[in-house]
Amino acid sequence: MKQQLRIGIAALAISTLGLAGCSAQSSDPIVIGSQAYYSNEIVAEAYAQALEAAGYSVERSFSLGQRDVYVPAILEGEVDLFPEYTGNLLQYFNPEASETEAGAVYQALVAALPAGLSALAMSPATDQDSYNVTQEFAAANNLSSITDLANLGSVTLGGAPELAERPYGPQGLLSVYGVSVEFLATGDTTVESLLAGEIDMANVYSADPRINLLGLVTLSDPEGLFLASNLVPIASEALDQRARDAVNAVSSAMSADELVAMNVRSVEEQLSAAEIAADWLRSEGLID
Repeated sequence: MKQQLRIGIAALAISTLGLAGCSAQSSDPIVIGSQAYYSNEIVAEAYAQALEAAGYSVERSFSLGQRDVYVPAILEGEVDLFPEYTGNLLQYFNPEASETEAGAVYQALVAALPAGLSALAMSPATDQDSYNVTQEFAAANNLSSITDLANLGSVTLGGAPELAERPYGPQGLLSVYGVSVEFLATGDTTVESLLAGEIDMANVYSADPRINLLGLVTLSDPEGLFLASNLVPIASEALDQRARDAVNAVSSAMSADELVAMNVRSVEEQLSAAEIAADWLRSEGLID
């Protein structure tokens, strides 16, 4: 089943993107970027090691920050390859996007990308925004869905500063669910702020192992406020087809559970992205 999924995803990418004809200068390293987020860096490192195993020279430019910082770098040719998330990147380029299903979101992203950029094979692995509360708060207020928040008089939402302007942030909650929130920019301490009772609800990536480790309750999203966000490599024309194939193999092999497992290793074992990525790549037979 997994092999069929890999083949299907790779075929979808090739049939929709028309990737042929790109060539790389063998003397120039492929510059790979990442967000300032450990999970994203692990995926970027997996791309890097797979490319190195295929004979390419790679330059790592990790922890570049959020989209407002790194998207211009990609567009200006300073970065050649970047692990992204289909739904969030689609909303970055098209805030009015209405697609929610994974395949439709991917196709819309392909159409929305600026000239010179390609979305390679979409991975089965997902890591999307989600709204989470503590078990105690959920039980006390009978919460299982974002819809249920409308029954509360007030809700304090915490997350990264940029969440204030995201389509799925305070304005999205109000327009889609009729939920009014007070927003606090809690940044890297969002989960800690939730546990301390400083906020009622936290914006946490779905692949964050702390959701399970701490027993947080992820509120369901029946109205599709969050678009499906599968991992997807975004590549410039600097990558030739053989390089794209190497990266696509990584994407196709990575499942949602495997991504979470790698994130757990980062949090619990405090291993480097390079160690985690290498172990996973070897387990998949993608490097020796």
